[in-house]
Amino acid sequence: MRLNLFILLLYSIIAYPQSNYPQDYFVNPLEIPTSLSGTFAELRSNHFHSGVDIKTRQRQGFKVLSAASGFVSRIKVTFFGYGKALYITHPNGYTTVYAHLQKFAPEIEAYVKKHQYEKESYEIELFPKADDLKVSKGDVVAFSGNSGGSLAPHLHFEIRDNQERPLNPMLFGLDVKDTTPPFVTALYAYPMDKTSHVNHSNVRQKLRLIPLQNGDYSVENIEAFGKIGIGIVTNDRQDYAPNKNGVYNIQTFLNGSQAYELDFRRFSFDETRHINRLIDYEHYKKKKQYIQKLYNDENPLSIIKPALSDGFLVIKDSADYMYKIKVNDFKNNPTWITMEIKGIKNDSLNPEIQKTTPYFIQAHHATTLKEGRVSVNIFKDSFYDDFYMDFEVHNDTLILHDDTLPVKKSIAISYDISNYKEVDKERLYIANLLGYSKHPVYSASERKGNQLTTLTKNLGTYALAIDTIPPTIRPGNFKDKQWVSNYQYLKIKIDDTPSGISNYRATVNGKWILMEYDYKTKTLTYNFNDGIITDTKNNLKLIVTDNVGNSSTFETLFYRK
Repeated sequence: MRLNLFILLLYSIIAYPQSNYPQDYFVNPLEIPTSLSGTFAELRSNHFHSGVDIKTRQRQGFKVLSAASGFVSRIKVTFFGYGKALYITHPNGYTTVYAHLQKFAPEIEAYVKKHQYEKESYEIELFPKADDLKVSKGDVVAFSGNSGGSLAPHLHFEIRDNQERPLNPMLFGLDVKDTTPPFVTALYAYPMDKTSHVNHSNVRQKLRLIPLQNGDYSVENIEAFGKIGIGIVTNDRQDYAPNKNGVYNIQTFLNGSQAYELDFRRFSFDETRHINRLIDYEHYKKKKQYIQKLYNDENPLSIIKPALSDGFLVIKDSADYMYKIKVNDFKNNPTWITMEIKGIKNDSLNPEIQKTTPYFIQAHHATTLKEGRVSVNIFKDSFYDDFYMDFEVHNDTLILHDDTLPVKKSIAISYDISNYKEVDKERLYIANLLGYSKHPVYSASERKGNQLTTLTKNLGTYALAIDTIPPTIRPGNFKDKQWVSNYQYLKIKIDDTPSGISNYRATVNGKWILMEYDYKTKTLTYNFNDGIITDTKNNLKLIVTDNVGNSSTFETLFYRK
């Protein structure tokens, strides 16, 4: 036992060598103390979090500093995702990313608006030359905000290598006080085949965790046999934030030998969707809880390190096993889980009967399913495993299994709409019916002749839907023929159901104006500081179009000195 403990301690020392990343090259991008609402590689829906989310005290407008000298190499402004984002490339080959910004620093803001007006588009992506927008370490390059898909004001900060792979910014010296070890809320065991079992069952079993006084855990002794996988629900907390954050490293040991390791220090965007293979995807879709697998079932993720038996436990009859899990945060605060396993073979179990259907999907082969006017093209390697798929068509409703299996590649769903009137064809779209209420959500649909097609990475229920309702437009902070001389902003509320807003165009006296769109508040905002409007009498015209082509036009007069 002492030898095993020595091996574990030795490994914990050599597993975390002194960082080879520059420690004094980058400064904190904010001038306030660092507190995180999100950590690097945290588990998110369909992806790993690619940076850290630095709290801004529920406020916007804090100065965002260039973490090192370099040049602005990319600027992207979108309605969703990162919102307003800035990319700075540095001489050492790394690139820092600053996202969900409120606005850019004046010189950069002017550069962006110039191109937005030239392209007559709020959404824009720019790649300045190395000499266009140079910055020095500590320069103010933007102001923190809540743009894009952000749910609350914060700064999303990334460091990427020269292959555009995000790395944990804390590797470079970004410091956050953390003396609190990770915590574990659940542990599960998975029998991996028909002959395997845990506590006399052939299906997933939740194991009983026993908290210890020192913060570690033991597990109520279990009886098992055959090939077993373990899954864990674990999070971390920093000292000054209550958020449930992601952990940094997980290792498992069987009888003193390392069995598995997850190392959350770097990943690539190309692989991030494989998070759905790392977690128990079905459990997540049903319970909204992330169970991380501590075994590798043919997952190509680079964060999974090669180890003994890919993390699986092969339990033999009449044998005893000691299984340990070590969960670390970045500051190397460890939490240990100890589990004793007794191997007992049970030949009287009745394995769970697998449901079969007429549609057997082979993961490594392309498949086309067709019924009535609906066809589904499943491309090679769209799934991880072979399985029997539920496939039914009722009128214009398609049941394509349920959304409890992860999809690697897009699946094409097509409808033959030749039986619809020509006037209706223009307003048809394919909807994903979600939740118990089967609420229709627009799935990007493309029409070619009498074929309407959508690409999706989600199984579930789909249907043809029609949208004949144009968007709604109403003024937010002004009235028709009002004097607005003292206003800095004009605000207009826009909305559309059911297909959603596709685009908009606003002009004043025939000149295009830049209106920023915040989809969270459904608000368009124009800033008079643009200097475009110089007349006293002004005719504002706004055209808003939804995803199937319905449009609404709003016109009003306002006056300004």
